[in-house]
Amino acid sequence: MEKKRKIVMGIGNTLNLDEGLGVHAVELLEKHLADKAPDVEFLDGGALGLNLLPWVEEASHLLVLDAVHSKFSLPGQIMELKKDEIPLYRDIKMSDHQITFQEVLGLAKFRELFPEHLHLIGIHPVSIEIGVGMTPEVEALIPEILERAENILREWQLLED
Repeated sequence: MEKKRKIVMGIGNTLNLDEGLGVHAVELLEKHLADKAPDVEFLDGGALGLNLLPWVEEASHLLVLDAVHSKFSLPGQIMELKKDEIPLYRDIKMSDHQITFQEVLGLAKFRELFPEHLHLIGIHPVSIEIGVGMTPEVEALIPEILERAENILREWQLLED
């Protein structure tokens, strides 16, 4: 099966402050880049977990935007992980739904349908308490997240000038 989908996926729960980072970021990125990236799908993956498996397995290029809980970072710190740096089951504990998304990646890899190009950009949340929006600390980092995402898409040659 030849995989052709190029996807930017925002993951998160927008009812838990910074946990919604990925969803907010993918919406902003789509508004900013839709005309420059006609072959890229911008997807709000919410907290769909295993239901995201078809998109992961059909993607040749998958850029994931999300809140990332890690023992190696501090709240408000940006993290980037490339393909094999993303733990499929443990090491970096992401949010509750992310454990399921890590399992999605693990299943795709096991089934030999892992995206050839995979990159994760995220921020260690300052707060995942119930609430709408993001903390000021995380919201202030959104422009850098968008810039990093645009750089990855450019590196993958998915942006038109």
